[in-house]
Amino acid sequence: MKPSIAPLLIAFSTLSTWATAQNAITNPASDWQQCSALSGDNDARLRCYDQWAAQQATARAPRTEAASANNLAADSGTPAAPAPQPPAVVITMTAPEEHNCKNTRFSELSRFWELETGSDCGTFGIRGYKPISLSVIGANSVNTQPDSSLANHRATSATDYNTTETRISLSVRTKIAQGLLTQDQPLKRDSLWFGYSQQSNWQIFSGDLSRPFRTTDHEPELIYIYPTDLNLPGGWRLRYTGLSLNHQSNGQPLPLSRSWNRAIVMAGLEQSSEFQVLGKLWYRLPENEASDDNPEISDTIGRAELTGLWNVDTQNTLGLTLRHSLREQANGSVKLEWLRRLGGSSGNSSQPNGLRFHTQLFSGYGDSLIDYNRRRTVLSVGLSLVDW
Repeated sequence: MKPSIAPLLIAFSTLSTWATAQNAITNPASDWQQCSALSGDNDARLRCYDQWAAQQATARAPRTEAASANNLAADSGTPAAPAPQPPAVVITMTAPEEHNCKNTRFSELSRFWELETGSDCGTFGIRGYKPISLSVIGANSVNTQPDSSLANHRATSATDYNTTETRISLSVRTKIAQGLLTQDQPLKRDSLWFGYSQQSNWQIFSGDLSRPFRTTDHEPELIYIYPTDLNLPGGWRLRYTGLSLNHQSNGQPLPLSRSWNRAIVMAGLEQSSEFQVLGKLWYRLPENEASDDNPEISDTIGRAELTGLWNVDTQNTLGLTLRHSLREQANGSVKLEWLRRLGGSSGNSSQPNGLRFHTQLFSGYGDSLIDYNRRRTVLSVGLSLVDW
């Protein structure tokens, strides 16, 4: 009788299965979720998927080889040995420490809006929204006697404000709910946020006026973000769409009261980690004539906003923001920004430093709400904290 090779094949099958199990246990990055999370590097994501697919093929191989061994044993007349049970394979879907909205392995927009499981930081935590800034500003003019198109909305007298002042900008947000439509999908995590922003212009150089706050704008809003991953030409990706209900007012009584309410649709695109384009289009919610302090505000500040950001390198970011009235009379504004990172990392590569030197040039309507109908050119220089 010819010797059977089935025992050798069965032994080789068992060793192969055990090696595959060990690789899956010790290499959680091979999981398909980990591969998909590498959104900032398409080549790395493809290599990760190839590795994962190869591991899955290896894990299925013992069953086929065992069947082949049994067939050979049957042909040789030797009773087939029972196929051994493969050892249990444990795959870690996502390591808990990788659930971090500051982890730079995820793209900037993923971290900012926590678009998937790996970039999720949970609900009811405090996060930055717009830059938190302290800056000195100089303008070509200052609104010494604010007015509106309505007769009873004009300041009764002029105040000799200084064209140079200090600006303080605060902006925070918190996620109040998530998974409303996406449920527990690992690669998509929609979210509902509450944000609050405040901008104050402080006449710190006007000692003869007792250094007053010339104006303060308040802006609470409710924001819903839905994650997407739509590939577009040129390497661009649509990363999210959203809807916001926004209120902005200066908290003043007549004749200085200014306010409006908007419904805003928004979207964000990115190209690798270098470029971002953020778009907003809004509709002003109607008010009756008795309560409308600034009826022509959409024609001056605008009805749409487009922001482009260029991460020149790890230290420098350039930004351009355009607002437009979407009418034949093209009012709105343009804003140019340069942000320069100050200091190094916080000691952990997944926790980047948020301090920036921030320079901004603004020209147009709406530098502040009291200036909704006044064109100004403003240069600001200062420090900002950013949460991206």
